Amino acid sequence: MDPVTCFAIVALMTLMNGGILVLVHRDLPETIRPSALDWLMSTLLMAGGSLFLVLQAYAPPAFILPLANGLLMLGLTGYWRALRRFYGKADSPWLIAPTLAGTLGIYWFADQQPHLTARVVLSAAVWLVILVGAIGTLRNAAEDAKSRRVLTAIFVVVASFTLVRAVYFAVRPAQTGTVTDRSLINLLTPIVVGILPLIGTTTFLLLCSDRIRRQWERAASTDYLTGLANRRTLGFEGNRRVERARANGDQLAIAVVDVDHFKSFNDHHGHEIGDLALKHVSSRLKAACRGGDLPARQGGEEFVVLFDRIDALQAKTASERMRLAVESEPFLVDGSPQAITVSIGVAALSPTDETFDDLLRRGDQALYAAKTGGRNRVELAE
Repeated sequence: MDPVTCFAIVALMTLMNGGILVLVHRDLPETIRPSALDWLMSTLLMAGGSLFLVLQAYAPPAFILPLANGLLMLGLTGYWRALRRFYGKADSPWLIAPTLAGTLGIYWFADQQPHLTARVVLSAAVWLVILVGAIGTLRNAAEDAKSRRVLTAIFVVVASFTLVRAVYFAVRPAQTGTVTDRSLINLLTPIVVGILPLIGTTTFLLLCSDRIRRQWERAASTDYLTGLANRRTLGFEGNRRVERARANGDQLAIAVVDVDHFKSFNDHHGHEIGDLALKHVSSRLKAACRGGDLPARQGGEEFVVLFDRIDALQAKTASERMRLAVESEPFLVDGSPQAITVSIGVAALSPTDETFDDLLRRGDQALYAAKTGGRNRVELAE
């Protein structure tokens, strides 16, 4: 099989892959759809570039070579832009600069001063700039998904082959001609060119799938209003930590937090202001927590905080810090400060607590004592 036939097959398969993206990209969430559209357009550009390389024997080099290489470079730039948009990076007009410079250079060395080696080395240099940029975007991403690592590896493979190909042609004595002879490097070129639009596209869709899965998991485990862990997550994590504390002999404590006089506040100001007040309280509680603490919304105006590896007195001190954090920053309603306070019941894991529900029940009892004792205070369970 010769390189031209290989490029024809790659172009056909890339177009088919682009068709799959056309069918699925509209079903993606709106937050992902722009990057998926960029990836789709890039895949079609790569297919177009490969197709024009197939036709290079039937058109003037000064026309077909800059066009084919320009489309391939533009497609590669589109992949980089798709990744940047996927990870929330700001768009930049400078992304197109390597492609413009490379296309002009290819025209010069195809028409004004025909030189095969110069064309190959120049296009390889542009590819490497774009590929290294895309690799950097992937490596700096905060999401630790396996699909991200696989896609990074794909870009590294393509970049490595591009560098090897540039070195190979740089040491060859040929000054003019094409890259359609049957050498091994030329046979491998269309295969490697097809890796990104073929295998890379599948991996990108897996990357999108991982993002959607994490969003659903976050939605299932997070309270919609406050962004804290919800009741389901609290129960799961509470039971897990109780079991771990039992197995390792660790200490564990909880704080059950209730907003004082919230019903009357809600009736007076309305539910919309009441929701904002709950968000205000949750942000103050979260700010007062340590790294290993888990603040959660139990429901209504009640919150629960899990404290890892601290005893009852330390948990009471931490709860007092949370109480003061809420009290010290009034909630503003139409610019007017409204005092909001919380009552807190604290309970530490004891030998009588068989489950997390037992610990939570004792925390509720301490909370009841705090509310009957005058509110805006912290009480420790017996």
